[in-house]
Amino acid sequence: MFILVPNQLMCMDLPERKDLRGANLEKANLKSAKLHLANFQEAKLEGANLQGADLYGANLQESNLQDVDFYGADLQETNFQGANLQGTKLRGANLEGAYLIEVHLQGANLQEVNFEKANLQGANFQGAKLEGANLQGADLIEANFEGANLQRANLQVANLQGAELYGTELQMAKFQGADLERAHLKGANLEYANLQGANLRGAHHLTIDQLSKLKTLYDTKLDEEFLIPLKEKYPALFKKPESDN
Repeated sequence: MFILVPNQLMCMDLPERKDLRGANLEKANLKSAKLHLANFQEAKLEGANLQGADLYGANLQESNLQDVDFYGADLQETNFQGANLQGTKLRGANLEGAYLIEVHLQGANLQEVNFEKANLQGANFQGAKLEGANLQGADLIEANFEGANLQRANLQVANLQGAELYGTELQMAKFQGADLERAHLKGANLEYANLQGANLRGAHHLTIDQLSKLKTLYDTKLDEEFLIPLKEKYPALFKKPESDN
């Protein structure tokens, strides 16, 4: 096991492919460190400062990342499987293509974070702040967003099959082409959300009142129980919108 005392790596530029498995880096200052492809599997990084760090392709499996500050860090294609991310600060970080299956992000501040094409199957986002986050093309099968704030988030062509969206704030969110089959939407706020071309077949606890507040239902796939009454009462929702934004 690689053992380091807190702050031993202050502002160091570590070599690529650095093996830091099991390292003790609690409260270490790694701001702007070059950690491209580094291996942090099972490392202890509680409270570490990784602002602006280059962690492209790094391995953070099973690591403890409680209260780590990743502000503005490059986390593209990073593997977070099984990591503890409670209280982690990821605002402004780039997580495009990252692997986050079964991670826990309850209550995390993820505003404007880039999760584009990330694998987030089964991830727990309960109560997380995701305003303006980019989840375009992300794999969110059975992810839990209960009570989370996803206002203005980009969820275009995301896979949300079976996702838990109980009481989620989804105002002005972009769901164009997203798959919400079997998603749970009880109490979700969909006001002015864009579901053009999205799949809502088999969605649970969805109501006509929720759907009536959407920006558009143009080309949206709906169960017949919703399609017929909505077309009769809210025909404007099915007209092609002037803009896809």
